[in-house]
Amino acid sequence: MTAAGFVDWAVFWTVVAIALVADIVVARLGGRTPTGRTPTVRNAALWSGAWIGLGLVFGVFVAVHLGGDAGITYLTAYLLEKSLSVDNLFLFVLIFAQTGIPARLQHRALFWGIVSALIMRAILIGLGLFLLERFHWVIYPFAGLLVFAAVRMLFGKEEEKRLVESSCALCTSWVGRFIPISPFTTGTGFLVREGGRLLATPLLVALVVIETTDLILALDSIPAVFAVTRDPFLVYTSNVFALLGLRSLYFVLAGAIRKLRFLRIGLGILLLFVAAKMLLADVIEIPPLVSFAIIAGIFGVAIVASRLFPGATLRAIGQGGNQRTVA
Repeated sequence: MTAAGFVDWAVFWTVVAIALVADIVVARLGGRTPTGRTPTVRNAALWSGAWIGLGLVFGVFVAVHLGGDAGITYLTAYLLEKSLSVDNLFLFVLIFAQTGIPARLQHRALFWGIVSALIMRAILIGLGLFLLERFHWVIYPFAGLLVFAAVRMLFGKEEEKRLVESSCALCTSWVGRFIPISPFTTGTGFLVREGGRLLATPLLVALVVIETTDLILALDSIPAVFAVTRDPFLVYTSNVFALLGLRSLYFVLAGAIRKLRFLRIGLGILLLFVAAKMLLADVIEIPPLVSFAIIAGIFGVAIVASRLFPGATLRAIGQGGNQRTVA
């Protein structure tokens, strides 16, 4: 497997920069401006498909330039990160419901939340790789984080919900300790001046909570991808392409995500698998193609089982900023 060079990084950043600019332009031309209409599921699905296609095409680029093993490893890491990022969607639904952000403004908070996540994950990935290269024993606390994350995924749903609700409560949110919060969503700004005072809008509260929860989730997903590869190029690019399409995917799955009752169970099992893979790396080497098949199988079974056995699902009451998620 050939190591990535300057050209590979240059191509990656050029593609990401062009894609982000195109995303902004398409959003505005599509009418999803502050005074425009709510993003449609059809447009979000098309744009989400474009992001996924871009991530897969980049995988072909990796295979051509760095070798077939690198291409499979990238796709495995991408699928793993994409699967784990779906957990963010559960939290996005809850965050926007609690802060009362209307659908037409949600894309703004998601866009800046994802951009900041790209910077934050670069720092965390760099730190993680630095520690792994110098201290082999770090794999054990990393694997422990994955086991803890799996337990949280399987049994900590209510605790996670209470945490988000307390963070989003406009009158008592910890954000209010740093800046007063306006209870009303006015315009598209994150800050508003009222009576000579600078106040945070509910949109800023939503953005801060999105970034905070992403930091917590990154502590799950980054150690997980280290179980697949420790190549900085493959780790970071798979993370970035998994995150970039998350905003559009949210608008596609915001309603359907409540019906995927076995998804969190599947993600928990997925985390247990990568924890075991990390712990046993010195004893058993699992080929990239086998890892890809196992990860795809777990994720696929969770989705199919949710569709075949819907059982009790979550439902939303109301629309836009008035929706609340209940059992």
